Amino acid sequence: MGVDFEDPEASLSEQNINFFAEAIEYSLTDEDKTMTWLDAIAQQFDYTITGLNYIFCNDAYLHQINVEYLDHDTLTDIITFDNSEERQMIEGDIFISIDRVRENAAIFNVSFDTELNRVMSHGLLHLLGYGDKTEAEKQEMRAQEDHALELWQSLA
Repeated sequence: MGVDFEDPEASLSEQNINFFAEAIEYSLTDEDKTMTWLDAIAQQFDYTITGLNYIFCNDAYLHQINVEYLDHDTLTDIITFDNSEERQMIEGDIFISIDRVRENAAIFNVSFDTELNRVMSHGLLHLLGYGDKTEAEKQEMRAQEDHALELWQSLA
């Protein structure tokens, strides 16, 4: 069930992961590694990514989405919309505030890249069925995020 990290054609899922920026100038440092990593996370749960969009934005942009679609008048680092229609197939849009990620990285005393990877994995984990409403769910989510960060390091 593993991913062949030597073969760039190892997964068709990687071709279905997109990165966009709205209301900011931002691009990932290593899109190819990020796609391989996200695909590997999904494959660990026997899921295939059929259409996943990460939209990097600022606080104001994500706040507007939070108000408009979720009726929450608060800042947040991430909002995930699940568009999946078939079991084991992931389709969704994940909006991430780069402003929140930067601030949280400073608060938690971690690098920006580490915090961004945690947040990116958090959104994907929601699409894989993980919640974060209860304390038990939050603990499991954090454990899965930690595992995803370890996987990122193993790809270095």
